[in-house]
Amino acid sequence: MSEALTTLIPLLREACGGDAVLTGDEERRGFDHDGITHRRSLPGVVVLPTTTEQVSAVLALCAEHGVPFVPRGAGTGLSGGALPHREGVLLSTARMRRVIEIDPDNECAVVEPGVPNLDVTTAAAPHGYYYAPDPSSQAVCSVGGNVAENSGGAHCLKYGFTATHVRGLELVLPGGETVRLGGKAPDAPGYDLIRAIVGSEGTLGIVTRVTVGLTRLPERTVTLLAAFDSLDSGGAAVSAIVSSGLLPSAIEMMDALSVEAVNALMDTGYPTDAAAVLIVELDGPAPDVDAHLAEVRDLCAEHGARATRTAADGGERARIWAGRKAAFDAVGAMSPAYVVQDEVVPRTALPRVLRAIADLSAKTGIPVANVFHAGDGNLHPLVMFDDTDPDGHRRAEEVSAAILDLCVAHGGSITGEHGVGTDKACSMPRMYSPDDLDTFDRLRRAFDPRGIANPDKLLPTPRLCGERPGVRRGVHPLVESGRATQF
Repeated sequence: MSEALTTLIPLLREACGGDAVLTGDEERRGFDHDGITHRRSLPGVVVLPTTTEQVSAVLALCAEHGVPFVPRGAGTGLSGGALPHREGVLLSTARMRRVIEIDPDNECAVVEPGVPNLDVTTAAAPHGYYYAPDPSSQAVCSVGGNVAENSGGAHCLKYGFTATHVRGLELVLPGGETVRLGGKAPDAPGYDLIRAIVGSEGTLGIVTRVTVGLTRLPERTVTLLAAFDSLDSGGAAVSAIVSSGLLPSAIEMMDALSVEAVNALMDTGYPTDAAAVLIVELDGPAPDVDAHLAEVRDLCAEHGARATRTAADGGERARIWAGRKAAFDAVGAMSPAYVVQDEVVPRTALPRVLRAIADLSAKTGIPVANVFHAGDGNLHPLVMFDDTDPDGHRRAEEVSAAILDLCVAHGGSITGEHGVGTDKACSMPRMYSPDDLDTFDRLRRAFDPRGIANPDKLLPTPRLCGERPGVRRGVHPLVESGRATQF
């Protein structure tokens, strides 16, 4: 442990209380990773504050002693963004779990960062409202983490990502100063710094209070399940639905392998012999929903759906969604070791990219299950491997990197909602020029001139990537050669 950290620990206890500062090996080990479990780092010390004032005190101490800090919410992130620093402070907001206010008149809620996503809807429902962003982990992931990653979920097609719903933030800057941005009004005047904070992955400070907009519960909601004999036909149906002018609240797709995994885990009612399953949800005024449902059925049939089924009641609808939201866990039961990807492609490129992923899987012999937010082209390929094979993880990472390159080559993005963290920081030059990355870094240092806020995350660094930031690497060899290039 560094001298600076040794000096800092008793000061942290004084600021937050002895029970809020964890220094034992076993205590700290529970915080050594986020949802990316194959990357681990034991934090120098863990601090669990309960107030904004305590967060401010911790960050002021870190700045004074030159000690880096890493923010952590519920630890469900899938990009290594909460990977601790061995000589730093891991600041967890897990004890900041108050729903401070539900304000139906202004259609908003004020919450602390440790509040689970689903708890906002639970608190708002008696007033006729809900919180629209719904990551699959919404029962456990925290609002603060959602803000850090700009999380989405199945219903972001219609309702948008977290950034669409955040109206105000209380933010502790890396030097310890507390600032307040926005408020209850939907559109605050001045520079929109809130959009700079949302999605900044804890590199600009720590959010200690969030004001989010609430959405009125719809009059009617229907969920349609459609089965296809190929991913191509399912992808074509998605494009047809969106280009028709309809705006479902969600369009999700799962391939045969992910459906097999989910059906082995629970009773979902998914067909067992389909190459692709499409989940389409519509909500709004009852007459509109009924008319749009008929159009969606017709479009699915026109593009090869061999069966469609509409959930008969709320229980069946919940069962359909339970399967989709458990897809990652289900694949984990099939293959305990897998690499999660999170790229975005234009909807029209879905069939070509999915064919190319299938080619990569066949060529390398590495299974890939595809689960994705088809409506906005957000792919979640799950690259499975045998963790008893010494070379298994490396080979899976190779396939994962090749999939990322495929998506960028089709005009897509390296991430849709999971963030960059440590997992994709070295891939940022795939999308951005050296000038772009320099601009990002200048913004970051405007908030954090000491460079202590979640270091080695989001932007490529020589220590993390083994190369000069901003250098563009060549296209992955699996994309350059073989069937993977046949788009």
